[in-house]
Amino acid sequence: MNFENPWKQNPWFESVAVAEARARKRLPKPVYGALVAGSERGQSVADNQAAFAEIGLAPHVAGQQAERKQSTRVMGQDVSLPVLISPTGVQVVHPDGEVAVARAAAARGTLMGLSNFASRPVEEVTATGAATLFQMYWTGDRDTMTQRMQRAHDAGVKGLIATLDWSFSIGRDWGSPEIPEKVDLRTMVRMAPAVIRKPRWLWHFGRPGHIAHLTAPNLAPPGGAAPTFFGAYYEWMTTPPPSWDDVAWMREQWHQISGTPFMLKGVCRIDDALRAVDAGVHAISVSNHGGNNLDGTPATIRMVKPISDAVGEQIEVLMDGGIRRGSDVVKAVALGARAVMIGRAYLWGLAANGQAGVENVLDVLRGGIDSTLMGLGVGSIHQIDPDDILFPDGFHRLLGQPKPRPVAIEA
Repeated sequence: MNFENPWKQNPWFESVAVAEARARKRLPKPVYGALVAGSERGQSVADNQAAFAEIGLAPHVAGQQAERKQSTRVMGQDVSLPVLISPTGVQVVHPDGEVAVARAAAARGTLMGLSNFASRPVEEVTATGAATLFQMYWTGDRDTMTQRMQRAHDAGVKGLIATLDWSFSIGRDWGSPEIPEKVDLRTMVRMAPAVIRKPRWLWHFGRPGHIAHLTAPNLAPPGGAAPTFFGAYYEWMTTPPPSWDDVAWMREQWHQISGTPFMLKGVCRIDDALRAVDAGVHAISVSNHGGNNLDGTPATIRMVKPISDAVGEQIEVLMDGGIRRGSDVVKAVALGARAVMIGRAYLWGLAANGQAGVENVLDVLRGGIDSTLMGLGVGSIHQIDPDDILFPDGFHRLLGQPKPRPVAIEA
């Protein structure tokens, strides 16, 4: 049997769907399952993608622009396309993990989101030269969170993302995949039925001298050891959930430490978006955590326009969830998003071909954006508006719409 390096250069793939197919072929079933599964029946995961298929495009037959520009500015940083890397947890789909993703982001001129639960330290990620946004959950006490913010700032990150859209609704109708504490030969033996069919993945993670402990190094106390992934998860689960006063404190604390932008991720409601503005955030991301929040939460693309209409002139509005094609990006921008963040799409690219695979995914999206802009007859992503797309009646979901105040009637 040939145990060649599974992450050597492979042929270019032409779509995110092909990247997913290659990831499914290369990864053990539990690892792949952890990427695609959503909470409960998976309703929100399915709607995140299906909703994009309900949106049509209105192309021109002539008069297209010879050059199309995709560059924009997000969180105070210039990016070459309106697609950012969303922070995701321990990336054991590839041995280089978040470092490979950061290098790809830097090579393609976009922002890298690094998770609290990442498998690589923030210092290693920023050392790649990638403009990095550090993501934090509300976990631990305030002194601990302040220490983590300071460490991220000292490492040179360009902004902070507060992720508050992950609920405790984690039951899955099809069962949750097993996630071991570490990936070593003993684990491989125990999980043999799942991994024996993936010898190329086993070649790297199971070889002597290479043991991948699933830890969260960015949650390590000063001078202390990094907690395991499950230790970090326990800390999060046992931390009382934040209030809006806590959100405002977090934003102010980050401003004092760094002065760089602050994003609140996980907004689904108009009233929450308005509260985020009051808390002083620079940006929000409309998100249902890729369907891993409360199942039954509408697709994020259905909530973008109502939220953008309410707060888009005051803060930057981004979205994440279900992006698979460049046309999806254009549709999101047309409905009011400054940019989108991708998660599963780049993880599939990472599994398929490491750094080159992530670059490939970004190139696929860039090409799809360009084709859509050309068909719509516009020369810049900033010229897109709702008139360029078609959506059925009742498409949008207005959650938390403030009730109009009663009008006083003079006697």
